[in-house]
Amino acid sequence: MYELLPYIYASIPFAVLLLLMALSVVGIGAGMVAPRLLVYPYLAIFFLFNSTSYGNLAIISYGSGVYSRGSGLLYFALLLWYMLGAWCCARVSASFRRQAAPPCNLRPWFFAWFALLVGHIVVATFLDKKLSAALSPNGFSNIVWMAPLVSLMLLSFRTREHVVELGRFIMLAGLGRALYGLARWAVGGGDPNNVYANMNEIKIKLTFFDINDSLLCALAFSIAAVQLFQTARVERARFWVAIEWLTLLATPLCIALSYRRTAWVGFVLALAIVMWRFPWRRRLQLVAAGLPLMAPALVYVAWKRLSQTKGAGQGLSGFLYDMQSRRFGAESERVLELKLALADFLSNPVTGIGSWGRYTGYQRVSWQTGVDGGQFIHSGVLHIGLKTGLIGLVLLAGTAWAFIHFSRRALRELPPELLGMGAAGVAGIAFMLPDMLIGTPFPQVRTSQMLAICLALPYAAMAASHAARASAHAAQVPPRRAHLAPA
Repeated sequence: MYELLPYIYASIPFAVLLLLMALSVVGIGAGMVAPRLLVYPYLAIFFLFNSTSYGNLAIISYGSGVYSRGSGLLYFALLLWYMLGAWCCARVSASFRRQAAPPCNLRPWFFAWFALLVGHIVVATFLDKKLSAALSPNGFSNIVWMAPLVSLMLLSFRTREHVVELGRFIMLAGLGRALYGLARWAVGGGDPNNVYANMNEIKIKLTFFDINDSLLCALAFSIAAVQLFQTARVERARFWVAIEWLTLLATPLCIALSYRRTAWVGFVLALAIVMWRFPWRRRLQLVAAGLPLMAPALVYVAWKRLSQTKGAGQGLSGFLYDMQSRRFGAESERVLELKLALADFLSNPVTGIGSWGRYTGYQRVSWQTGVDGGQFIHSGVLHIGLKTGLIGLVLLAGTAWAFIHFSRRALRELPPELLGMGAAGVAGIAFMLPDMLIGTPFPQVRTSQMLAICLALPYAAMAASHAARASAHAAQVPPRRAHLAPA
């Protein structure tokens, strides 16, 4: 037996390789028949796994685990390559069925982003910069990777039933994540990635530090709220009605207990988008019922955090204590970071400093350390301006305009059973606006892909609605009779 052990150990790599090959064949076959079967595992990873360990004293590395695995030799994470492979399966499947890609006015803008990235790669080559630096997530390559995910979701969820199924999947994921966060907060010590308690000496527990968990809760809340309170009645089982009510109660509480200011403001914006879909009388009813419960909770958690924060005053100035320039004394590191980056942007206003660039003086900011030092800043908009100049800012504004232009029409035309999905996508983008202004959304794989999911939801809902209308119209039109020519 012992003589066979060396042969067994030597055969393990080949056995793993054969297993991976078999799984690939099975996955490709499933992707050809039902592409959405490849999408759900991908979405589940982004819904359930944190993207940062920042603030966790038990973990030294600030790596992002599954979101960076394989990004060395492959330049990008294995997860993204899996998504690209799923897109290829969905595209081939659609070709076999002779199904055209659903319309999406974001495609020209994503092509422009890809062309801009190619331009940066060419310039980096002439400047003897590494290809890995030009393609780094700390540039803007994550925006380019948003395009295949949007396309994959449009190719995979084509029917009304598939989109409703996707909405329920998102709602269950958000509810499960919220209940897990609340249970950990109530029974245990909350999220171990607690930068406030571990680094700022603020005695609070929080549900989730990662903004993406709050974003998932906001998506689930939006779907549940529209389903429950829209004027048109949508028939569904009592089980799903109960799930919607539970989601409506658990997700806002989870967001409030995250103690993230960007999550609080983002949820108010998302709630405004959801409320806008209701008639005036229903809005007044919801405000009268929800405001007495939500407002005191937000005021309490804000007071509990800011009252223990050094330098935070009263009122709005206290809420934005670290984002204001000071007349006397040293600037806060957040403001200093933005000022240093803005100075470099003004020095290179048209093209920026390049996707590989670092802004001048980043060593003066405490968190700008390690290999990523100086390559990111706490403002998504200024980050794009710094790396790509006015060219990138124009593309960012154009992408936003295309989404808003389409979403306004989609929210007016979507049928009741799909309206929740369309509204959730728009509410998710609204939720992330504060993070885009004072956060780091684009250098993070999880955040950028979650943004892509939000972008895709209104387009998928609208495409499914058009497909249902076309199918109903085809069923009503009688088939033409064939006319035989006389012999």
